[in-house]
Order: sequence, then structure tokens, then C-alpha cells
Amino acid sequence: MSREENLRRLEQLRNQVRVLEDELARPEPGEHWAEGRYYTAYHVLAGMMLGFLAAASSLLFNVVGSLLIRQHPMEIIRVYLTFPLGERALSIESGAILALGCCLYLSTGVVFGVLFHLVLSRFFEGRPPVQRWGVVTAMGLALWVVNYYGVLSWLQPALFGGDWIVRLVPAWVAALTHLVFAWTLLVADDLGRFDREGHLK
Repeated sequence: MSREENLRRLEQLRNQVRVLEDELARPEPGEHWAEGRYYTAYHVLAGMMLGFLAAASSLLFNVVGSLLIRQHPMEIIRVYLTFPLGERALSIESGAILALGCCLYLSTGVVFGVLFHLVLSRFFEGRPPVQRWGVVTAMGLALWVVNYYGVLSWLQPALFGGDWIVRLVPAWVAALTHLVFAWTLLVADDLGRFDREGHLK
């Protein structure tokens, strides 16, 4: 073959390579995320992670607060354990039961974290920070009112014969605990943002 024919053949091969590369660069069906779609399962998992972090933050807030006023550091856990254990939970000093109480506290945060994150990501994504802060603040306070005065105020006495949680945790401490949870979740919300790659940022 002549040089000219070889050059033409080489150019044809280069064109074929470019066509193949373009085809390989196109994503296959199912390999990319459809823009504009809301992925509930993704946000549920992100909410669980954020709820765990927020619950850990509110638990730490209570531990430090208890130490500052010379209470048992796990006082909040002991009081919450009166729900399944009754008054005897208030005398628990240490050990596996308090550890279990911490796990239950964090698990509750995981559940509520899903609710908070779904609301933020579904209805308030991209809204001004002040508006998002107002939403989580209102949700935190509403959660406190429902938990303490809508459920625990009558359910614990009905089941265990005492209202230790509502009586022993001052209203302002309970409200602030719920707000610390809500605000932490808002601050950490970027960790659960959905990007086009489908990964946590």
C-alpha cells in the first residue's frame, strides 16, 4: 500500500476509535441517577446517620450539664429508663443497663433523625438558612410537647404508676435537649445532601 493509502487507513481507524470512545462514555440505562427525582431510601439512610449524630450531641449536652450541677452524669438516661423500669431506674449507678439506656437514647434519635431529614430535604432544600432554622426549631419544640405532654404525661403513669420523666426533667431542660438535637441535625445536614453521583458529600 502507498503512503497515502496508509494515512487514509490510519485516519479511518482513528475515527472508529473516537466513535467507540464516545459510545463507551455514554452511561448505560440504570447507571446514572435521573435528575429531579427524590430518592427516599437514600434520605432515610442519611436521616438515620444524622439522627445518630444529633442524639449523641444532645446526650453529651445532658452529660456535661449534669456534671456542672453535680448530678450523676447519666441522670438523663436514668430518668428515661424509668419508662421501662419504673422508679428503681433512678438508683442505677453504672454498668450494662446504663449502656443499654444510651443505646436506646441514640436509637430514638435515629428514628427522629429520619423524620427531620425527610422534611428538610423534601420540602426545604435550598431554602434560606433562617427559614430552615425556624423549621427545625419548630419541629424540635413540637416533638418535645408531643413527647412530654401528649404521650409521657399520661402513658408512663398508666403503665408504671409514676410520671418520673415529666416530673424530674425540668421543662426547660427537656425543651433545650430537643432543640440541641434539632439544631445539631441542621448543622450536620450537609453531610446528608444528595448529589448527582448518588454519594454523601
